[in-house]
Amino acid sequence: MHPLRAVKKFNENSPLREALISRIPAINQTLFFGVFINVLVLSPSAYMMEVYDRVVNSQSHTTLLMLTIAVAGAYMLLESLEWVRHQIMQHAGVELDRNVRDPLFASVFSARTKNFPAAGPQALRDLKTLREFLPSPAFLAILDTPFAMLVLVILFLMNPMLGWFAVAGALLQFGIGTLNERRIGLPLLAANRSAMISQGYADEVIRNAQVIESMGMAPDIHRRWSALQQEFLLSQATASDHAGTNAVLSKLVQNLLSSLLLGVGCWLTMKGELHGSGMIVGSILGGKVLSPLVQIIGNWRQTEEALEAFRRLDILLREFPLPEKKMALPPPTGLLSVEGVIAGAPRSQIQILRGVSFRVAPGGSLAIVGPSASGKTTLARLLTGIWPAAQGKVRLDGNDLYQWNKDELGQHVGYLPQSVELFEGSIAENISRFGEPDKQKLSEACKMVGLESFIAQLPDGYETRVGEEGSLLSGGERQRIALARALYGMPKLVVLDEPNASLDEAGDAALINAVKLLRQRGTTVIVITHRLNIISAIEHMLLLVDGQIQRLGTCREVLEALQSPPTASSCPSGRRGALN
Repeated sequence: MHPLRAVKKFNENSPLREALISRIPAINQTLFFGVFINVLVLSPSAYMMEVYDRVVNSQSHTTLLMLTIAVAGAYMLLESLEWVRHQIMQHAGVELDRNVRDPLFASVFSARTKNFPAAGPQALRDLKTLREFLPSPAFLAILDTPFAMLVLVILFLMNPMLGWFAVAGALLQFGIGTLNERRIGLPLLAANRSAMISQGYADEVIRNAQVIESMGMAPDIHRRWSALQQEFLLSQATASDHAGTNAVLSKLVQNLLSSLLLGVGCWLTMKGELHGSGMIVGSILGGKVLSPLVQIIGNWRQTEEALEAFRRLDILLREFPLPEKKMALPPPTGLLSVEGVIAGAPRSQIQILRGVSFRVAPGGSLAIVGPSASGKTTLARLLTGIWPAAQGKVRLDGNDLYQWNKDELGQHVGYLPQSVELFEGSIAENISRFGEPDKQKLSEACKMVGLESFIAQLPDGYETRVGEEGSLLSGGERQRIALARALYGMPKLVVLDEPNASLDEAGDAALINAVKLLRQRGTTVIVITHRLNIISAIEHMLLLVDGQIQRLGTCREVLEALQSPPTASSCPSGRRGALN
C-alpha cells in the first residue's frame, strides 16, 4: 500500500472512534464533577487543620460541632457526586454499546464469510470490555490524574520542600507505571490470545460432543484443550505476578511518601517554617497526589485489556465497514452469468477456480458435478454473493452479485449450504428466515419439499422448537427445513449444495418435484450434487475438475461424453457456455 494511502486510511474514523468521540461531553461532565470531588476529598484535611488550630486552642464545643456537621455534609456531598459521576460514565458506556453494536454485528458477519480470524464472539466480548471500562475505577482514576496537580500546588504553597518531595514520589510512581506496562504488556497480550484460542476450541468441542463421545475421542480432546488452557493460565499468571509486584511497589511508594512527608513536616515545624497541624495535613495531601497513579497501576490489567479490545475492534470495523447505501435495483429475473472467474477462499492466495465462465437464462437449471475438492462449494459461494472473485464477475441480471445489497437481494435468493445450519427458534421462524411468517408462503414451501405431513403430526405444528442448531430434529428433517427455507417466497435464484445428502427416497422425490416446480415458475436453479438421480429434473450439466470446466452442455450430452473415450471435440477447460 502506498504510504499516503496508508496514512489516509489510518486517519479515517471508524464507527468505534466516532462513538468514543461522541462520548466527550460525558467525559467533560465527569471532569466538571471531578473538580468538586477532588476539592471535597480535602475536607478531612481541612477538618483536621481547623480542629488542631481552632478547637484545641479555643476549647470551643460549638466550633467543634459546626466543623463536624460541615465535614459530615461534605462527605455526603462527596459520595453523591461520586455516584453521579459513575452514573454518567455508566450511561456513556451504554451509549457506546448502542452506537457500535449494529455496525459491529454487520462487520462480524462480513468478516466471518471472509475467514477473518478476529471475528466472532470475541468481538462482542471486546465491546463489553470497553463498555465496562468507562465507569471503572481505572478510567475514573485516569480522569482524576490532572486534579493531583491541584493538591501538588497546595503542597508547594504550604512549603516548597513538601512539594518537591511529592514531585519525587510522583516521578517514582510514573517510573513504576512505565515498568508495569512493559512487563505485563506482552504476557497479557499472549494470555488474551491464548484465551481466545482456548475458548474457540472449547466451543467447537462442545458443538461436536456426540461425535467425540461416540468414537472415544474425549481423553485426547481433553488433553489438547488442557494444553491450550495451561498456556493461557501460564501467560496470565506471568502478567498477574508482574502486575501484583508493581501494585505492591506502587502502594509502598505511596505509604512511604506519606511517612516521609510527615517526617519532613515535623522537621519544618521544629524549624518554625510550618504550623503544627501542617505536618499531618502535608502527609495526607502527599498521599492524595499519588492516589490516582496508585489506582491506575493497581488496575492496569483492566486498562491493558480495554486497550487491546479497542485495537481489535478498530481493526475489525475498519477492515469490514458498513456497505455504502446504493441505489435500489429492480427485482432480478434470474439471468445468471459467470464471466472468467478466478477465485479462492478469502485471505488465501490459493486459486480454487480458474477461468470459469457460463450463463444460465431465467428459469434455466444447471447441475454442477465433479470430484471432491474440485471447487464446487466455492463456486456456490460465489453464485450467492458470499465470496468475491479475485478476477472476473458473477452477475445476476447484469449486476455484480457480490456488490448487491444483501438485505435487498436476499428475498430473491435461496441457498442451501452443504453444511445445514438451523437456529434456535420455531420451524416457522427458521423457514421464514426469522422475518414475519407468511402462512401461504410457509405452506407452499413445506408442500414443495414434502414437510406438510411431518409438521401436521407435531403437537405444536409450525411453532415446534428445533433446538440449538436443530438438535431436536433428525438429519433428514433438518435438511428438508433448510430446503424449505431456501424455497420460501419462490426466489428467482436458488443454489442447492448437496441438497439430497441426508434425504431418503421420499425426500429425493420431493426434491425432484420441487426443482421442476421452480423451473415452471421461472426460477433459475443451480444444484451441486454427487447423486445423479436429481438430473432428471435438470436440463444442463457442468463438470468441474480441479477448478476448471471440463464439460458443459445438456445432461445427456455430458453423461454420454463421460461414458465415451475423450476426443478432440471434448469441451476445453474454461469453455464459455450459454444455457437457455
